[in-house]
Amino acid sequence: MKIFSDKMPDLNWKNEHVRSEMIEVGRKWLEMGIDGFRLDAVSHLDRAPFDDIENRPDQYPLDWHKFSNLPKVHDYLKEINEKLFSKYNCLAIGEVGGEASIESGLKYAAFDANELSMVFNFDHNWCNNLDQVLSAKQLKINVPCLKNAFIKWQTAFKDRGWLPLNWLNHDQPRLMSQYGDYKYPLESGKLLATLLYMMRGTPFIYQGEEIGMTNFLFEDVDQFKDISSVNAYYRYLEEDPNPIIALKKAAMRSRDNPRTPMQWSSSYNAGFSWAKPWMPVNYDFRKVNVERSLKHQDSLWHHYQKLMHLRRFSDYHQVITFGSFEMIDTDDDQMINYLRSDSSDTLLVLNNMTDSKLYYDLSDYEVIETVIANYKKQTIKESIMTMKPYESIVLKVKEKL
Repeated sequence: MKIFSDKMPDLNWKNEHVRSEMIEVGRKWLEMGIDGFRLDAVSHLDRAPFDDIENRPDQYPLDWHKFSNLPKVHDYLKEINEKLFSKYNCLAIGEVGGEASIESGLKYAAFDANELSMVFNFDHNWCNNLDQVLSAKQLKINVPCLKNAFIKWQTAFKDRGWLPLNWLNHDQPRLMSQYGDYKYPLESGKLLATLLYMMRGTPFIYQGEEIGMTNFLFEDVDQFKDISSVNAYYRYLEEDPNPIIALKKAAMRSRDNPRTPMQWSSSYNAGFSWAKPWMPVNYDFRKVNVERSLKHQDSLWHHYQKLMHLRRFSDYHQVITFGSFEMIDTDDDQMINYLRSDSSDTLLVLNNMTDSKLYYDLSDYEVIETVIANYKKQTIKESIMTMKPYESIVLKVKEKL
């Protein structure tokens, strides 16, 4: 049984000749000088026997446990690591959807796993009310869900492995249309960047995220290219015969949203191509594009640049890269705050996840300097910091004894 489209190759990994040929393909690429691989849907390399399931309300029940994260996958990856990855000291990142657990993630990518360098997980990708709303204006972040996902993976991997830091990818709605706020696009966009990319791990920035690209406003089901979006539209239509409602539901969740052309400039087709692109260009390309972002020093793009500079070249390189991670204020359902620490520095990362003004007590800390912030001015009075809507700030501090 095939998992994906009939147009996509579905190799039989049980066949040793197939595995040998795939290793040879990888070797050729590495010999040409690439540094590594992203292994898409790597958790699906093995299949369990498929049995008929009776008394199910849906005609085609989806059971991830039949084709995701099965034991043989680890055997295959250990073989590839032994014969390929380890020989070239290359980076190998696996996408492990299908409800991969922490235990499963460590089997793939713990330092002693001898399989992959890192694994992408999706626990933090759906912490909102996307399935219950029809408009981005109704979206609300589930802060405890997001916080718990970060705690779970950062804690599990703190001594045993390394994590990728990624918000979303080619299979999920655009970041700004998922977790951003249309009333505060710049502030919420910068917050999201700081919140994730000050954590322990390796940043992965999906194209367009750094300039604040948003979901496409689909006007007709015929604009969908992704078969799952088309199927979703007709499924919603069965639930409610209103085609406008069905289109809105399918569009908000569509995998086509992150696949629209990169918006380079305000010129024809957003500077992507003089030919008609396969996917439509987002209507906001004249306001949201790379060219415009480079010109404005306060843009989201420049904030991403500052964050990457902090991680690579600043005096805080060591603590951001190798320092410990500690989530604080765990019961707070409006802020996500954490500490990054090593023997030399302690950084306090504060994030107001709401569109309201909040107050944060800094009396436990001596504030030494502001490392990066998404507002030009901060307000601290008598150890109380006024956190403006979606304010995000990193402070170098010393904890008071």
